Amino acid sequence: MEPLQPLQQFLPQVWFFILGLFLFLYVLLDGFDLGVGILSLTASSEERRSILMTSLGNVWDANETWLVLMGGSLFGAFPLAYATILNALYLPVIIMVVGLILRAVSFEFRENADRKWLWNAAFGAGSFLAALGQGFALGSVFEGIKVDADGHFAGGIWDWLTWRSILVALTLIQGYVLIGSTYLILKTTGELQNTHYKTATLATWTTLAGAIFITVTTPIFSEQARSQLFSAPLVYIFAAIPILGICAIALLLRSLKRREENMPLIWTFVIFALSFIGLGFVIFPNIIPPSVTIYQAAASPSSLVFMLTFVGFLIPILLFYNIYNYVVFRGKIAGESYGES
Repeated sequence: MEPLQPLQQFLPQVWFFILGLFLFLYVLLDGFDLGVGILSLTASSEERRSILMTSLGNVWDANETWLVLMGGSLFGAFPLAYATILNALYLPVIIMVVGLILRAVSFEFRENADRKWLWNAAFGAGSFLAALGQGFALGSVFEGIKVDADGHFAGGIWDWLTWRSILVALTLIQGYVLIGSTYLILKTTGELQNTHYKTATLATWTTLAGAIFITVTTPIFSEQARSQLFSAPLVYIFAAIPILGICAIALLLRSLKRREENMPLIWTFVIFALSFIGLGFVIFPNIIPPSVTIYQAAASPSSLVFMLTFVGFLIPILLFYNIYNYVVFRGKIAGESYGES
């Protein structure tokens, strides 16, 4: 095999980073949307549920833009990966899409409905289904996708459903509940805020348990991850990530105990960032774990350069729009009897 030309090696790496950035921004921003939706299922009154929904009213649709952008970029930059991954994860993707549709429809219909309980349940169920589908897809990354010599999917329709993928999905759901709780701490006050200090603390421990399980079992069950992560110098970086993660979790628990408002969300962001860095080290340079690399699945250099020019203009615009949204709609959400039990 001839050595890769510098451009053919550099461009796939750039696009691997860009796709990781899109996925990180989606999980971070839409993650608290999904978490708030799941938490709405446990709200004790219609007024509290309305406060939760109002906290999302002006930002939730913009957050999902990153998912659309990631899907389009994957199709253009790594067409083989797009076809193979969607074929392998057909049912999890369907579960996620159904959940997102339920969320969008119920959010809009709820405002003018007489029977709000129906759309409340649909919004919560849609949030749970979307998170569940994403969790199964993430679990398949750790399990690996069976492909043939050409990189096309060669497994079965239920390959994504394993005991490990179920635990990964449940961990992701807990992570979304955590980030949703810390977001609601920032947006609410009184008894409702106290409730989400408790849900955030509980979700921190359950997410930690799941993260420990994933970190320990991935090298055990994945030969590719084991050989890659336990070779120098990656072994030192991989060892540092869990240590930094434990420190961030300890600081998160301390901020929750002190009833701080801003820091819980910030420390949660740090935890998610460390998790993504660790995931990147596990996968790279594969785009279809465990055998198809970004170099094998990449589009032509001319296509990658053209897309890079377009995305280079688009990313600052989307970031500015998201930041502007959060600045304009910052502050607390209040109801009529806000803060009462």
